[in-house]
Amino acid sequence: MTTTASSQEIMGVFEQFVIPNYVRYPLCLVRGEGSLVWDSEGKEYLDLFPGWGCNLLGHCPPAVVQAVQEQVAELIHVPNTWHIEAQGRWAELLSKHSFGGKAFFCNSGAEANEAAIKLARLHAAPDRYKIITFEGGFHGRTLGATTATAQPKYHEGLGPLMAGFRYAPFGDLTAVKNLVDEETCAIMVEPVQGEGGVQIPDPSFLAGLRSICDEHQLLLIFDEVQTGCGRTGKWFAYQHFGVTPDVMTLAKAVCGGVAGGALLTTAELAPSLRPGMHAATFGGNPLAARAGIAVLETIERENLLENVTELQQIFQTRLSPLVDDCEIVEELRILGMMIGIQLNIEGATIVQACMDRGLLINCTQGTTVRLLPAMNLSTEEAERGCDILIETLMEAAL
Repeated sequence: MTTTASSQEIMGVFEQFVIPNYVRYPLCLVRGEGSLVWDSEGKEYLDLFPGWGCNLLGHCPPAVVQAVQEQVAELIHVPNTWHIEAQGRWAELLSKHSFGGKAFFCNSGAEANEAAIKLARLHAAPDRYKIITFEGGFHGRTLGATTATAQPKYHEGLGPLMAGFRYAPFGDLTAVKNLVDEETCAIMVEPVQGEGGVQIPDPSFLAGLRSICDEHQLLLIFDEVQTGCGRTGKWFAYQHFGVTPDVMTLAKAVCGGVAGGALLTTAELAPSLRPGMHAATFGGNPLAARAGIAVLETIERENLLENVTELQQIFQTRLSPLVDDCEIVEELRILGMMIGIQLNIEGATIVQACMDRGLLINCTQGTTVRLLPAMNLSTEEAERGCDILIETLMEAAL
């Protein structure tokens, strides 16, 4: 669809017809290529938060575009009562790059986490239903996933919430041990908290969770919706820590911008998600499956895991001095293409000032500037983004 409407005209249509449950920026994006996007007035932006973390390969990656274009002319959708070659191949690739096992496909991170919650309860004895999650975590917007999200701001007005969740401080193994009882069936955690501000745990924390789960026969669930598929410089974030989960959930980047999600679990646990207990009408559909395959093959073919490591070094080198040189910057947290800059002021003004300069970024938790750049960002684009961000932060500190 080619638009000739202005941003103001498009916003007028939204005001009249779209429920205002999102806080939207006052512009309309109409085209994207790689890490660049353009609005309806033709202004170019460097996007270091493409697709809210979904566009891992940037906007309109050629291999994904080609795969979807080919597939949409052959078969758009068939239900999961039939076998689809692409879905099987997609599951095989995800298994190969992770801990083996089997996949359940859905459409989003919330759906993947709902499947994980069901799997944990179905696998456990009937009287074991409690799941421990962590403060600052984020697991989705459905009621179960919202309850798993231990942030009170997301619970307001939604009570009573789903029973069975217990919350511990992120990184506190003693608190976790104190919450485990005879009714606990699982621990669910993001190996790196994304929406929580790019919080990277000490490796001993995830190893400790593995030990607790093994001791008490609990499932260890890693929510890799934001960290998965190469964003951190490895296929999956758990591979940085040497701790393998029993269940892993994926979405966002898994289809390169096309809606898709997945749950991966071991061959031993997979039968617990038995027929009739869970489903997703569009899960693993031909379009998503072809896009998912294209993403994984592109990462491998173009050596993008290595590119992430090189890009991390650029951002680390350029942004680290801000901690000493800029009085509003307190800490830099970075793992691959997950970057959090902790401020001592509200970050919304920084986001707006960067947007005015043609740079798109994000603020989470009020005071954390968050970047989730594409894996195939060029070194020149990384340097340009750092230039704008540093200039903006230094100016705000005056």
